[in-house]
Amino acid sequence: MVKIGKVKFKTDADRFCTVSNFEKRGWSRGHGADWNFYWATVGTVKWIFSPEAGKRLSDHQIINHFPNHYELTRKDLMVKNIKRYRRELERDQGPLVYANGDSVLDFIPQTYLLPAEYTSFLDEFKRVTAGERDERKKVPWILKPSGRAQGKGIVIIHKLHQVKKYCTPKSYSSSIGRDSHVVSRYIHRPLLVGGRKFDLRLYVLVTSFRPLRAYIHRQGFCRFCMSKYSSDSLSMSDPFVHLTNVAIQKHGEEYDERNGGKWSLESFLFYIESTRGRESCRKMQDRVENIIFHTLQSVKHVILSDKHCFECYGYDLLIDEDLRPWLIEINASPSLSASTVADRLLKYTLLDDILNIVIPPLYPHSHTERGGWRGGVYQDCSKEDLGGFEVLVDERKER
Repeated sequence: MVKIGKVKFKTDADRFCTVSNFEKRGWSRGHGADWNFYWATVGTVKWIFSPEAGKRLSDHQIINHFPNHYELTRKDLMVKNIKRYRRELERDQGPLVYANGDSVLDFIPQTYLLPAEYTSFLDEFKRVTAGERDERKKVPWILKPSGRAQGKGIVIIHKLHQVKKYCTPKSYSSSIGRDSHVVSRYIHRPLLVGGRKFDLRLYVLVTSFRPLRAYIHRQGFCRFCMSKYSSDSLSMSDPFVHLTNVAIQKHGEEYDERNGGKWSLESFLFYIESTRGRESCRKMQDRVENIIFHTLQSVKHVILSDKHCFECYGYDLLIDEDLRPWLIEINASPSLSASTVADRLLKYTLLDDILNIVIPPLYPHSHTERGGWRGGVYQDCSKEDLGGFEVLVDERKER
């Protein structure tokens, strides 16, 4: 924790967990270009690192996003990078498999980029629906705009005309500036708790991509749909059955403001141990960590690993009935707004732990002595400073 030095902070949006953490450390607000630590939106970061801005960060400035973080957090680029990484890794090392034969790298649902891969998608769509007359049994797909968040623009489809309406090559050519999309096979056998669908939100801190250094936080949560799950085609248009985003669920009649439709990660893991056994729970957690590790590896040589930057990613994963985790998306700006007291405590603690890791000793005055820090994000920290984080990968120690 910073104990010496007056740090000037900036933030694009005042949130309790950010401002209270900064003020607890005795930091003061900076203005204009006079700042040491900036908790910025992705739009601000894009501008700061753009050639038009003509800016260069000083040794004493730290910011919370990498310049091209979108290589991992934009849905189409994430899929593109993971597919490329899988091809390259399997070409060089052969297939990587678990003991049961599942591919280690098969953790995103079958996905196509639209409109670029529309023809391939069309062939697959026809193949899996060939001869199926019952609409209720047709394989559903989920269509998402590549660059949007909070569940905006997501459509669950089971008829081809629904895709043509949004994102065929022809529709793009007649619409300037239209969002690209990804379309994925819908995971129709999700693990249910109390009959409801949910996903996992986990937090991953990256302080460097080259060499890769990443940490996973022990606190996370499940986000539940408020309506009970049904795979019937009649329910496919109901977001309260299928989409776990709080921004959507909070408008449902069954939304519970006391718990925010959430369940702590600790409670979830206890539930899995109780119902499926400790060994099954451990294997599920190992697979989750493998997903995070390989997604970071997939962009290690693509992300601009600027020494002034760090990133806290919000990983969203779905667990199916076989306790197999699937990567849904990765968020560059996981929400720091709190819907409950427990939510506020979690996010306050998360940010406190992040700052303890990324802020150098004596910051901002000393930048050449301890821990190998040479200006920018701190390159070392003690176990005590990790707080709720655990080291996921540190390539410095593997050399």
